[in-house]
Amino acid sequence: MNDTVSMVFGLTGGLALFLFGMNSMSENLQKVAGDRMKRILGILTKNPVMGAVAGALVTAVLQSSSATTVMAIGFVSAGLMSLPQAISVIFGANIGTTMTAQLMAFKITDYIYPIIFAGFLLNFLGKKEQIKNLGTVIFSFGLLFEGIETMGSVMKPLAGSPIFTDLMGKVSETPVLGVLLGACMTLVVQSSSATIAVLQNFAAQAGADGVHSVIGLAGAIPILLGDNIGTTITALLASIGQSKDAKRTALAHSIFNISGSLVFVCIIPVFARFVTAISPKGPEIAVISRQIANAHTAFNVACTLAWLPLIPLMVKIVTSLVRGSDRMAAESGRPRYLDEKVIGQPVAAMYLVSNEISRCADLTSEMLAAARSELTGRSSDPAAFDGFYGAVKELQGAIVSYISRMFARGGLTEGQSERVAGLLSVINDVDRVADRFQEIVARTRGMIRDRKNFSDEAKKDLGECFSISEELFHRALQAAATGDRAIAAQTAQGRASMRKAQKRFSKAHLARVKKKTCDAALTRDYTEILYGFDRVVDSCVGIAEEVMDGARFVTMEDVGLQGAEPAGMGAGG
Repeated sequence: MNDTVSMVFGLTGGLALFLFGMNSMSENLQKVAGDRMKRILGILTKNPVMGAVAGALVTAVLQSSSATTVMAIGFVSAGLMSLPQAISVIFGANIGTTMTAQLMAFKITDYIYPIIFAGFLLNFLGKKEQIKNLGTVIFSFGLLFEGIETMGSVMKPLAGSPIFTDLMGKVSETPVLGVLLGACMTLVVQSSSATIAVLQNFAAQAGADGVHSVIGLAGAIPILLGDNIGTTITALLASIGQSKDAKRTALAHSIFNISGSLVFVCIIPVFARFVTAISPKGPEIAVISRQIANAHTAFNVACTLAWLPLIPLMVKIVTSLVRGSDRMAAESGRPRYLDEKVIGQPVAAMYLVSNEISRCADLTSEMLAAARSELTGRSSDPAAFDGFYGAVKELQGAIVSYISRMFARGGLTEGQSERVAGLLSVINDVDRVADRFQEIVARTRGMIRDRKNFSDEAKKDLGECFSISEELFHRALQAAATGDRAIAAQTAQGRASMRKAQKRFSKAHLARVKKKTCDAALTRDYTEILYGFDRVVDSCVGIAEEVMDGARFVTMEDVGLQGAEPAGMGAGG
């Protein structure tokens, strides 16, 4: 195998280890952090400065500004955040992502394998889920550095290649070329952290004189600026198909990085001297990795400090570039809150599911009202009921599919899995309520086609069954929304009320048949409708029993955004 092929294999293999280690570490850090993430996000409700702090802290944990940015876009799209809040979080995310470069600057070559082994032991021997996740974090951290070490070792021959040194010389002389190179690298890899790690490793190689870096700090800074521009593409791609505000959030991220890069590319010599002054002293090849990390941090801190007071201006800019407002049909079965970009954040995803279930329940309530009108003869227009029923079925299918993807992704802790399973049971019971009323209405319409009609007394009795069903349904949803076991217990006791009413109304119907005031041929229809109400109550009790087992809707307070009323979201979602 020739040297070029070995170098390509080593570079791609090392990059694969780095990206796998980083993604695995990020995912398992989220599991270890658990609901602590919501407390960090809760800070953003106070002011833009604290929003930036929250973004920086979350990104430092996730080790990915793209993940935080995509999450913020999803939150805006789903109504969890306002546009100014999301922009402040993204500003902070740009600072948080520099922690990866700072970690890369540490020389821990001698400790890579002990770290990997320690992580393996914790994961292999740990009994608790949290211990296993922590072990995976440590193991992934070791893999990350092993990838860096692999890339560094295979890039050493490049330092002596005349072709490559000439190319680096051109990059140093023409900063725009460096910016384009950095942007293209990040576009290909889809991770600015990875490209900056490659840059740090390459810059640490000695040039022809054996003393100075093959590229130098002044040559590395333009590539670094290009990396920051390239990472905004991920956010722009994530905003495709999202709400207007989501597109504006992604655009704000791009404007932040592009504007900062345009300014700093004009002052590279001054910036390089500043970074050298604040970095450790020593031979260039020994300290340049830290200098690049410090340059990355200084650039993002400076841009954040410059833009934070100008957030209202940024909002005006992105609003003027992305015009219009989002419109949603109130009775549409299309999901309003579910967002694929948030599915990797379990607590936030459960909040979106809870809001969508609440909305589905509201549509079911509207359907119940339309069903009552048909059953009592106040309305003969089937369009209203059919429209609501179709929307409920469509929405329920979308919610179940979303929950299934949450499980399939594998990022849920044991406690979160139980809670999501509870939400799945609730939406399925809501769907069953809709199905039972569809059966009741279908039987009623069949009677109308056959020109049959209940007596006024029978309609009155069925109206009372409607009232009991509606009350128990609303009470069950109230219990699910609040987690109130007392309300859930009252709902469960409501089954006895319906059974008593059924017995009373059945006897009353037979008495009317005996008196010839009710048609005996309607007995089967009447009995089936009463049975349908009984099954509705069973589904309401099913919701109540889930609440008594610990199920409840996830609230804004759970997510950590309790201080902000989301745009376009009314009470109950």
